[in-house]
Formats: sequence, C-alpha cells, structure tokens
Amino acid sequence: MRPTDRRRLASALMTLAATGAAHAQTSTADGIAQYRALLADGNPSELWEAKGEALWKQPRGPKNAPLTGCDLGKGPGVVKGAFVELPRWFADTGRVQDLESRLLTCMATLQGFDAGAIAATPFGRGEQAHLDSLVAWIASESHGMKFDLPQQRPEERAMYAIGRQLFYYRAGPYDFACATCHGQPGQRIRLQELPDLRGNPGDGVGFAAWPAYRVSTGELWSMQRRLNDCYRQQRFPYPGYASDATIALGVFMGVNSKGAESIAPSIKR
Repeated sequence: MRPTDRRRLASALMTLAATGAAHAQTSTADGIAQYRALLADGNPSELWEAKGEALWKQPRGPKNAPLTGCDLGKGPGVVKGAFVELPRWFADTGRVQDLESRLLTCMATLQGFDAGAIAATPFGRGEQAHLDSLVAWIASESHGMKFDLPQQRPEERAMYAIGRQLFYYRAGPYDFACATCHGQPGQRIRLQELPDLRGNPGDGVGFAAWPAYRVSTGELWSMQRRLNDCYRQQRFPYPGYASDATIALGVFMGVNSKGAESIAPSIKR
C-alpha cells in the first residue's frame, strides 16, 4: 500500500471512530433523557410543594403569624414570578439574598424564629425541612417562567463578580473548582451530565432545574444543599447555610441562565 493510501485509510478510520463515538454519546444521552422523562411522571416533589403552600399560610412561630406578608422581591405576599428573579438586592436587609436566605429573614421578622439557629440545623431536620418545602412550593409557582435576575444595582453586579471568582477558584486536595466539572461542554460523570455553567446551558438545565427531588436519596434538595454537596465532592469545607458565598454563586449561575425556562422542582437521579 502506498504511503498516500495508508494516510487516507488512517484518516477514514479516525473519522469513522469519531462518528461512532459521537453516535454512542448521543444514544446514551437520549436514553438518559427518556429515563428522566419516565421518572418525572408523578414527581414526588409535589408532596413538598403541598406542604410548603400550607406552611406559607399557617400562623407559626413565637409571633404566631403566617408568611403571607413576606416580600420575595415583587411585593408582600407575591409569590408567582419571584423565584426566577432571585437572588436580588433587598432594601430592608441591605443585602443581596437568594430564596433560602430571604425566607430566613421573613421567618425571623414575621414569625419570630431564630434565623441563626435554623441556618445551623442540619439539612432535612426541624425548620430546615420546612424551608425545603417552602422552597419547593415557591419555585413551583414560577414553573415554566424564564430567569431574569436583576443586575441594575452595584451590589447585584458585585455579587455576580464574586460568584464568578468563586466559580473559577481552584483549591483543596484535588485542586478543583466549580469550573473543573462545569467549565466546558459535553462532560458527564457516569449517567449525570455536567452542564456548562459559564453561560446559559438551556431550558431546565443547571440553575433552572433546582430545587429537585433526588431519587437516590428520596429527598428534595434545595440549591443550597446542591452547592454544599458540590463543595463536599471538591473536598472543601461546607459553606455556611445562606452564606454570601453560596448566594454569590447563585447570582453568577442565575444571571448566566437569563432566558432559560425553569422546570423546578425537577427530578434527578
């Protein structure tokens, strides 16, 4: 065989291999999508949503008051559309807050709960479990709406910049960053796709899919819990619940998701 023929054959084999790999990857992705579609039929997060709606209206806490006067950014008591505009800046606290930290503020001011004690409670216990339910219901009220986080105020833009720094910050025993897994397209760990969060990953992907019901744990996870688990996998210390670090990451991902349709609460493996 002449050298030119060998080069052509090698090039053809490489093209065939690449085509086969791409087809296999596409077939796997299609299979995973079908699996998730089957799971989504009767998403158990509806149980958390129903409980969250009841908790919103129920008088509770030392002040025996409901949360119906809580301002999530669109006025006291307005829930619909609030989720897809969070995190955002709030005048009464002088802070940029995400949904979880804002609910802590409302539970403290309106109902008399100790926000610090709730934040220190392990996930899934006590008032933390109630927070998960509230988050699920509030998110469901914006299901199908598109993310549009405000960036008019300097505080909001500053939190985006901090979130971006945290996203690319590498440290820990594995020298990992958020960008290690979510900083390029087409990555996957086992059956879990890893969306590229540097820009808008698409409708119902990444930030637009949380909170979510985790089939593997039988629990509903908020974005706070999702971020804590990401830090665990990087072998970082856990961030504080509703800390400025997790809020800043939420601003970074949320702003990058502008125009993406929320499917939260979604369902995950």
